Amino acid sequence: MKELPKVYDPKSVEKKIYDMWVENGCFKGVRDPEKKPFTIVMPPPNVTGQLHMGHAMDAALQDILIRFKRMQGYAALWVPGVDHAGIATQIKVEEELRKEGLTRYDLGREKFLERVWDWKKKYGDRIVEQQKQLGASCDWDRARFTMDEGCSKAVREVFVNLYEKGLIYKGSRIINWCPHCITALSDAEVEYQDKPGHLWHIKYPIVGEEGRYVIVATTRPETMLGDSGVAVNPNDERYKDIVGKTCMLPLMNREIPIVADEYVDMEFGTGCVKMTPAHDPNDFEVGLRHNLEVIRVLDDNGKVNELGGKYEGMDRYVARKAVIADLEELGLLEKVEEHAHNVGTCYRCHNDVEPIISAQWFVKMKPLAEEAIRVVKEGETKFVPERFSSTYLNWMENVRDWCISRQLWWGHQIPAWYCADCGHVTVSREDAVECEQCHSKNITRDEDVLDTWFSSALWPFETLGWPEKTEDLDSFYPTDVLVTGYDIIFFWVARMIFSGCEQMKKTPFHTVLIHGLVRDDKGRKMSKSLGNGIDPLEMIDHYGSDALRFNLVTGNSPGNDMRFYTERCEAMRNFANKIWNASRFVMMNLSIDKCELPEKLEAEDKWILSKFNRVVAEVTENMEKYELGIAAQKVYDFIWDSYCDWYIELTKTRLQGDDEGSKIGAQKVLCWVLGETLKLLHPFMPFLSEEIWQALPHEGDFLITSKWPVYKPEHDFAREEAEMEIVMSAIKAVRALRAEKNVPPSKKPHLYVETEKTSAFEDGIPFLKKLAYASEVTVSNAMPENAGEMATAVTTDAKLYMPLAELVDVAKELERINKELKKAQTDYDRINGKLSNEGFLAKAPEQVVAAEREKAAKLTALIENLTASIKNLESMR
Repeated sequence: MKELPKVYDPKSVEKKIYDMWVENGCFKGVRDPEKKPFTIVMPPPNVTGQLHMGHAMDAALQDILIRFKRMQGYAALWVPGVDHAGIATQIKVEEELRKEGLTRYDLGREKFLERVWDWKKKYGDRIVEQQKQLGASCDWDRARFTMDEGCSKAVREVFVNLYEKGLIYKGSRIINWCPHCITALSDAEVEYQDKPGHLWHIKYPIVGEEGRYVIVATTRPETMLGDSGVAVNPNDERYKDIVGKTCMLPLMNREIPIVADEYVDMEFGTGCVKMTPAHDPNDFEVGLRHNLEVIRVLDDNGKVNELGGKYEGMDRYVARKAVIADLEELGLLEKVEEHAHNVGTCYRCHNDVEPIISAQWFVKMKPLAEEAIRVVKEGETKFVPERFSSTYLNWMENVRDWCISRQLWWGHQIPAWYCADCGHVTVSREDAVECEQCHSKNITRDEDVLDTWFSSALWPFETLGWPEKTEDLDSFYPTDVLVTGYDIIFFWVARMIFSGCEQMKKTPFHTVLIHGLVRDDKGRKMSKSLGNGIDPLEMIDHYGSDALRFNLVTGNSPGNDMRFYTERCEAMRNFANKIWNASRFVMMNLSIDKCELPEKLEAEDKWILSKFNRVVAEVTENMEKYELGIAAQKVYDFIWDSYCDWYIELTKTRLQGDDEGSKIGAQKVLCWVLGETLKLLHPFMPFLSEEIWQALPHEGDFLITSKWPVYKPEHDFAREEAEMEIVMSAIKAVRALRAEKNVPPSKKPHLYVETEKTSAFEDGIPFLKKLAYASEVTVSNAMPENAGEMATAVTTDAKLYMPLAELVDVAKELERINKELKKAQTDYDRINGKLSNEGFLAKAPEQVVAAEREKAAKLTALIENLTASIKNLESMR
């Protein structure tokens, strides 16, 4: 048994302990037919990432669960990995190139991708090392990357499989386009913000009817350059006579038709809507029904293209101003209204997204959504908290086709080849060398890459070896729990579920544990712009990894955001120090070399075992229900209150006594309960618990692989526990009374206990004498004589009396109270003099007079109390 240093130093412990676990294979997920598997796949952080508080929360919760299940005897596997993060990574590398005065086009695709892979090698392991600092017990030998060879094979297999089933297609659709990132975005990648704007009402002259106009209202006047029609509702009596006619598109002098369509809301604006099929999804659908021309007037950079006439080359917002100015000059701007509206912005760069017509690749979602909806409705996959299943189902039931192509170079390049001779598209699992239809060698590969989320959607099964039929896949799929934030239910969770259902014919996980965001202490989202981000590595450096983890988990309840208080990290470090100091005390008093319970148990032993037994049952139940914050709090309360503040104190008399049997018994219970409690603590504070456990007498090599405690009926001592609690309540009451009267521990009065439960109190006399600082204890079911001259405390089961004369030095106390009374009387006379002065009452503000009267009333009450105390003390002389 080694001795623990005086002070717990996380920096000297954490790396040493982590290296020990890794070197001894403690994190390995091993298939075992004798054990039930428990699998978690880590939500892969971006390869560009550095550990932020959200990652820390995510990793801590997963690590707590995997350590718990590992100790319960499951074949536990936690698969780590990182995501190639298409847009984010490409932007990082392009920023580096700009410093050299280069663009990706200067390098060309092949050389640029070489630079990205170099960047990945240099920085890609950064977040992995940071996760290790947090204590993540993943099977690092299984670490995956979404663009490694196995994942790339899986991605291509799924793409071709869905294409062959007609579930992936290429088509021209209105898509979300980010002119800043210069790529398409899926619906889930668009964040909507309420922004102030304007509604411009523009007059379009009706052809052949001098002086008559249709008036349309728009929030994006620059798109009128691509208008190819005006629509009205067929039931709108105001416009029945103009349906079928044409109007002249201002600025472009293009004649466009007026059509009738049910889509138009008669109540909005004038009831006439400009149709721009290339730049609005609803207009696109109307355009298909009425065969309207599709005219795209903005390019990929958000600038007006050659179809925009004299506005060509202008940025969309510059063009907007120019268009408005020209309409005003022509007298065609009817009016302008203030108008707040919901604007789509890019989730990555937060610039406004532009709806545009574009040829893109899509996944047909309706057929895939059906099974993904069923597995959640029928409980094959459960959300915790359950309310998030409604969020998921609402999105899936209204899902639109998923745009999966991205105009980037970094990512999984789409496996489609276009034939220049016959126009056929060859989609293939292997790189094509000729057109599959005409066998021409004149083929070109699609330059676009797949949405990053396409490969992430396959994560639960591609990481286990799919599309190969591996033993890992048979053993560990479906996985058990996915831990993730509510902000990526649409991005990722939904896509994993439908992908698993389609490819594996099984849902990818049984449970989705949703956590909220980690906010600052004011409840704000942490962001660079606010400068309120808190670096988890800094917290680890200052307070230790265990303190940060315990802070995160005790402040967390599933699905809810939490506020992060640095002060709580300090409090949790203090908790770690409390455990350390208690463990040192226990070890300094141990002469035994084996942790086992004695045959004979004293009352206090039965009390702590019974308390621990119930904590084991409750904590285990909380963990199974994913109530990790509640579980952690119960472990905290048991250690701080029951074990440290009470049980250690209750055993000190035995540890320091002459009864060798009683002394050894106390050592054994102290050691056993500490060792078992460290097991409960381990998932939450892995480093501290392992370090202490290694120093205690123990069986087995590592705490991380030891057995989780279980409830034992033979340790249920309900009667003894209740009787000990009665005595402890009395001790607390006496201590509170002594504190109230400022009685030092050196004063040890006779304690009288009036109770019906005499047996419990008689057994507890040694504890009352030691912990309630009593010289003698008398237990009776009757009130003691002279009770009126005693200080009294009351509990549910007893009245406790202590002679005042034994608590205080009467002469000194009288001197102190008389001084206090003299001062109170002087203050009262001064204030009463003011209140008797008519001049003061007439001139002073009302609130000042009221304040003085309140002071006088309080002093009157104080004088009465002090006078009564003096009378009471004088009667004791």
